Amino acid sequence: MELGFILKKFITFFVEPLGIILALFVFGIYFLYRNKNSLAKLFLTLSLGFLLLFSYGPFSNFLVKNLENQYPKYDYKQDIKYIHVLGSGHNTDESQPLSSQVFSKRVLEGVIIHKKIYGSKIIFTGYEGKTNITNAQMNANLAIALGVKEENIIINGKSKDTKEEAIFTKSLLGDEPFVLVTSATHMPRSMKLFKSLGLNPIPAPTDFHKRELSSYFYAPGIGSLENSRMAMHEYIGILWAKIKE
Repeated sequence: MELGFILKKFITFFVEPLGIILALFVFGIYFLYRNKNSLAKLFLTLSLGFLLLFSYGPFSNFLVKNLENQYPKYDYKQDIKYIHVLGSGHNTDESQPLSSQVFSKRVLEGVIIHKKIYGSKIIFTGYEGKTNITNAQMNANLAIALGVKEENIIINGKSKDTKEEAIFTKSLLGDEPFVLVTSATHMPRSMKLFKSLGLNPIPAPTDFHKRELSSYFYAPGIGSLENSRMAMHEYIGILWAKIKE
C-alpha cells in the first residue's frame, strides 16, 4: 500500500474526535508525570471536555444534520443508465450473513434505483482494505444476492479513496449523467469532488444519521461520538479540498 495513503490515514485519525481526545489525554498524563500540574489539568480537562462534547447527542446531530440536509433523497423518476455506488466498509467473517458483512446501506439504495430503471448498470468501486477481497466485489455479491444480474454490474476494486473512484468513473462515463449513491454525510464532499473532475453526478444520498430531537437533555453516548467522527471526517475532507484549490 502506498506510503502517502497510509500517512493520510494516520494524520486524519489525529484530527478527528477520538484522535484529538487521545492526544490531549496523552499530553495531560505526560505533564502530570513531569509534575507540571497546571498544564496537566488543562490538557486532561480539555480531553474530558471534548469527549463529552462529541458524545453529546444534540451536538453530534448538529454536525451530521448540516451535511445531510444539503441533498434530498433521490426521486426515483429519472431515466439514468449508470448508478455509481461508492465503496464502504466490509468484513469477511463467514460466520456472518452477507448482509452483515457489508457495513453500509449504499448497496441497498443502489439496487432499489437499478430495479426502477430498465437497462441500467451499477458501478461498484472500493479496494480490499485489510481483507482478501475488494469492497467492490463484496458489494457486487450483495447486489447479486438481491437479484441484480452480473451483466449489469461493473466492478473496480483498485480505488482506495473517493478521488480514485471519481477518476475511474470519469474514464468510463466522461460527462454523461449518472446517479451517485453514497452516505448522506459523505455526499457533499463527493459531489464537490466529482464535479471538480468534470463529471455530472445526480445525488442519491442514503444511510442518514440525523435525528429529530425533542429536547437537549441527552446523556453522552458512543453512537453520538461515532456520528461526530463521521461528520468531522467529512468537514476535514472538505476543508482540505478547499486548501488544495
